[in-house]
Amino acid sequence: MNDSPGWASPGSAPSDDQDGTAGIPRPSAPADGDRPAGQWSPTQPPPGQWSPPSAPGRGPGAGPGMPVPPPGWGAPGPGWGGPPPAAKPGVIPLRPLGVGEILDGAVSTMRTHWRTVLGVSLTVSVVTEILVILLQRYVLPEPASIDPNAVGTEAVRQAGDSLRSELLSTVPASVIAMIATLLTTSVLTVVISRSVLGRSVTLREAWSEARPRLLPLLGLTVLLSAMVVAIMAVGLTPGLLLPGGLGAALAFLGFVAACVVAVWLWVRFTLAAPALMLERQPILTSLRRSAKLVKGSWWRMFGMLLLTGVLIFVLTLIIAIPFGIIAVTVDSNGLSEFLNSDSTDFGWPFLIITGIGEVIVSTLAYPFTAGVMALLYVDQRIRREALDLDLARAAGVPGYDTPRS
Repeated sequence: MNDSPGWASPGSAPSDDQDGTAGIPRPSAPADGDRPAGQWSPTQPPPGQWSPPSAPGRGPGAGPGMPVPPPGWGAPGPGWGGPPPAAKPGVIPLRPLGVGEILDGAVSTMRTHWRTVLGVSLTVSVVTEILVILLQRYVLPEPASIDPNAVGTEAVRQAGDSLRSELLSTVPASVIAMIATLLTTSVLTVVISRSVLGRSVTLREAWSEARPRLLPLLGLTVLLSAMVVAIMAVGLTPGLLLPGGLGAALAFLGFVAACVVAVWLWVRFTLAAPALMLERQPILTSLRRSAKLVKGSWWRMFGMLLLTGVLIFVLTLIIAIPFGIIAVTVDSNGLSEFLNSDSTDFGWPFLIITGIGEVIVSTLAYPFTAGVMALLYVDQRIRREALDLDLARAAGVPGYDTPRS
């Protein structure tokens, strides 16, 4: 099967070697043995070379006295000479999609099914942020202080303590964020798959359909995370084992190489989650499925994912910066005191206000990211497997009733 479905031009003429012998009379010949051919001239141009007469001043040989065609002559009618308009039962047209159509489809899903989409993302975002704030306030240790004047062994020890405390502060929040992403991705992928067909879905229906896939989706996420950690370990270990500047240089090169490999794998397996959810595939089969769909389109997928990340980053800045300024002002009696203070111990006002900003960002970012991923999966299947025909038939679009052989 071709990567993308082609279009057949209407009204194909018989080939030249048929010469009217296959039951198709030439215009100069009688239609049957008894009746004349009508007003056709006995002299006809060669096949494929005839063109309508040009209007004066409109092409070769045009001039005074040439016949003027009627209005619209020579212009293709609706659907003539090109593909017919694609069916659009839902948020996207059922054909290969452009970048703008994928982004618009993700936003249209949020707008059309806002009750279900925002209900999922807002609930998960609020619960996640409450857990993170409680961890930061009562469980996680204070960040280790670093003396900027320390040198030698003391500087290395302080850097190690700082890295350890940073990991202790980051890992729990990252695990919570990963679980939140799993929940929203599983449910919202179901919502988006229905929105492509123009069908609505309630939160209960989406959750009922997504719930059996949560454990496989968790296993897929853990496996991909473990792969990234293993790649980073392989890249950094040789440099960390060597002392001095050579070890540092080797560690840096290993880190760069590990990042390149991790990004390549991230793009290669980015469609594994939609395949696991929508095709009900096992974990390893989903990884192979994603690799097959992304093959030959790696750079396109990378650009789309990079653009999505940039848009989410811009959204975060637009929302988080104002909330951060308000939180600092309320919590520290003014921004100047915050800038001149060495303390990083923020109170409840700061945590609550910044938490509200984080909830708003997450509520918008979760469904947008899930929508882009699901529509990228649909787009790749349309390009490689003509999924648009099956989707149009499933949506009940007229003219797509006959199953593909």
